[in-house]
Amino acid sequence: MIIYEVTLQVEPSLAPRLEEHMRRIHIPAIFATGCFRRIRFAQASPARFRTSYQADTQAQLDRYLRNYALKLRAEFQAEFPTGVVLTRETWIQREVWE
Repeated sequence: MIIYEVTLQVEPSLAPRLEEHMRRIHIPAIFATGCFRRIRFAQASPARFRTSYQADTQAQLDRYLRNYALKLRAEFQAEFPTGVVLTRETWIQREVWE
């Protein structure tokens, strides 16, 4: 399993609007691409969020990055031109204990 994580550090005054946008617009649009099996959205503090996108294969993540990411990132950037700092990481899940 491939986990693509995006961490968002946002100016506190923007946090409620960012959360609403992520939950109602941005994440559903990404999920609709069919590239990810599961998406999780979490909050660590009032101004720090993380989205974890789970893909079964690297090919599915590559398809998202190739076909959809630029457009969806541009739409996000248009909505939040300032006040949000993003970091992106790709993780390969090695093992799960349940």
